[in-house]
Amino acid sequence: MKIVAVIPARYGSSRFEGKPLADIAGSPMIAWVYKRVARSSKIAEVYVATDDQRIADACQAHGLNYIMTSPDHRSSTARVHEVAEQVQADLYICINGDEPLIDHRDIEAIIPETAPGTGLYAANLTCKMGSPAEVIDSTNIKVVFDETGRAIFFSRSPIPYPKSALHFDYFKHVGVLAYNKAALDYFVGRSRGPIETVEDINELRFIEGGAPLQMVVVEPSKSLSVDTPKDLREIIDIVREGGLTP
Repeated sequence: MKIVAVIPARYGSSRFEGKPLADIAGSPMIAWVYKRVARSSKIAEVYVATDDQRIADACQAHGLNYIMTSPDHRSSTARVHEVAEQVQADLYICINGDEPLIDHRDIEAIIPETAPGTGLYAANLTCKMGSPAEVIDSTNIKVVFDETGRAIFFSRSPIPYPKSALHFDYFKHVGVLAYNKAALDYFVGRSRGPIETVEDINELRFIEGGAPLQMVVVEPSKSLSVDTPKDLREIIDIVREGGLTP
C-alpha cells in the first residue's frame, strides 16, 4: 500500500498570518511538521501543498517536497485532492501544518491494515477531551459516532447535550484525516451543504451526503496546535526546555 502524506499550508490567517513560516529554534514551523511526519516508515512520500511562493521558497531552502496548488481552494481537503490528481497513492493522509510537535505514531494510527480499494474510504482521528473548558470551546470540533466508529455528527457545540446525565466522554476531531482517491473525488464533487455552511466543518460534507466517515480513537496527544502567537511562544519554551529537534 502506497501512502502519501500531505500538509496543506496557507500564508494568510485571521489570527496568525504567516504561521507556517514562524521560526522555532531556527527552522520554520512547516519544516518541523514535515520532518516529524517523515519519521514514519509507513509513509512513502510527504508533500507540502501551498499556494504561496514564500512557503514554497522555505520548503526549497529546507529540502521539503512541495506542490503549488490553486489559491481558490476553500478547504484543506480540496487542496489534498489537487495533489492526488498529480501523485498516485492508495491512501492520502492530510495533516494540519500547525502542530510542530506531532508524533508520527499518532499519524500511523489512522492507516488501515489493508489498502482501502476503489470504494469510498475516509477516516479521521479523534480523542477524548479532558475538561469542560475543552468541551465548550467552539474551536474544538466535537464528534459523536456509532458503535462501529462511523461518524454520526460533528459540531462546534457540545454534543450530545447533557440533559439527563453529566457523566459522558466527549470526543473531539483531531486534524489528521485519511482518504482514498474515491473519497477525495466525492468531496470535491459535492457542494457545501447547509449544515457544513453553518458549522464550517469540512467533514460534514460526508455526513450530509450519507457517505461513511470512520473515526479512529487515539490517546490525547501531547502535541499543541499553534493558533496564535501566544501558542507559538509556548511551543518555543517546550522546545528549548526539552532540547527538542524537528
